[in-house]
Amino acid sequence: MVDPNTSLGVVETKYYTFAEPPNELPLESGEALGPITLAYETYGALNDQHSNAVLVLHALSGDSHAAGYHEGDRHPGWWDAMIGPGKALNTEKYFVICSNVIGGCKGSTGPSTVNPKTKRPYGLDFPLITIKDMVNAQRHLINHLGIEKLLTVIGGSMGGMQVLQWMISYPNRIRSAIPIATALKHSPQQIAFDEVGRQAILADPNWNNGDYYGHTPPAKGLAVARMVGHITYMSDTSMTEKFGRRVKADQQSFKFSPNFEVEGYLQYRGDNFVKRFDANSYLYITKAIDAFNLLDGTSIQDVFKQQRAKVLVIAFKSDWLYPAYQSQEIVKACKLSHVDATYCEVNSTYGHDAFLLEVEEETHLIKHFLRTASNDREA
Repeated sequence: MVDPNTSLGVVETKYYTFAEPPNELPLESGEALGPITLAYETYGALNDQHSNAVLVLHALSGDSHAAGYHEGDRHPGWWDAMIGPGKALNTEKYFVICSNVIGGCKGSTGPSTVNPKTKRPYGLDFPLITIKDMVNAQRHLINHLGIEKLLTVIGGSMGGMQVLQWMISYPNRIRSAIPIATALKHSPQQIAFDEVGRQAILADPNWNNGDYYGHTPPAKGLAVARMVGHITYMSDTSMTEKFGRRVKADQQSFKFSPNFEVEGYLQYRGDNFVKRFDANSYLYITKAIDAFNLLDGTSIQDVFKQQRAKVLVIAFKSDWLYPAYQSQEIVKACKLSHVDATYCEVNSTYGHDAFLLEVEEETHLIKHFLRTASNDREA
């Protein structure tokens, strides 16, 4: 049941197109992309000073629909528990923005978008993109919305990487930053998990070198990629509590049918993911995540030397995909650059998914931090 006091109700996705040729967006790869469309949603109202804007940055499988309901939907946006009246990102006080990244498949320009030069979906003709490219595109949207300086940028996982990139690329455009369950760079283990997912897609006979649009998509490969990813999002404790070794009631005759509840759950998650995500976007975005490395050619003492925004770093004890030591490394980099950084490690059993599930604890931390960052004693 929707609570009218805390729900944003029905919201609509908006679209902003820029980088029209010959003014394409330069990419880190040396190529250029344009025109570019960003799908985005906004919640709350921009104040007269344009000083209350919060940019929410989504993770790998997220999109611009962070809160509220689309017409006819049964489920709200992916961070609805955190965005709305009275919530952590209180829309009675803040103007909240969330956009789908370039390379995505939920309204923003990506591999499934029609290439204006060929009149066919880009597929593998889409250029490689990076986290920095995603942030550069977002900066165009923020300019379009008439915002000179964001009150904060916030996001978990890949969203946290975008937060860190904002701190590097546009230090004078933000007043504070909240990276959650993220890292300055991927470890070999994190890259390895992503590579298994990519190889599952590439091995699907329907992938067809990325040219599957209008034909049968590589659903099995993408589903396996999601299954592998989902294992890393949970913890041993959360999986034990949720499934244990319980056996499914409806046993099937095929001897390798999923017998355990956890097997059926992973297949369910994989099959559902295929309905809403594009396999090529998965390849491009995971490559962007793996390539992210703020310490490439830069010492940890200097990585945030241009940054003077206040920073809140949040990690979770049971997160083994982005373990707490990686968040501590972010704090160390901030301290060495004399950045005002606060570190909070939440005692959660949810694993990496905790950034989506530990609503009460995150709400407390974020409300207090934003009250300090904005000098708003009523936040």
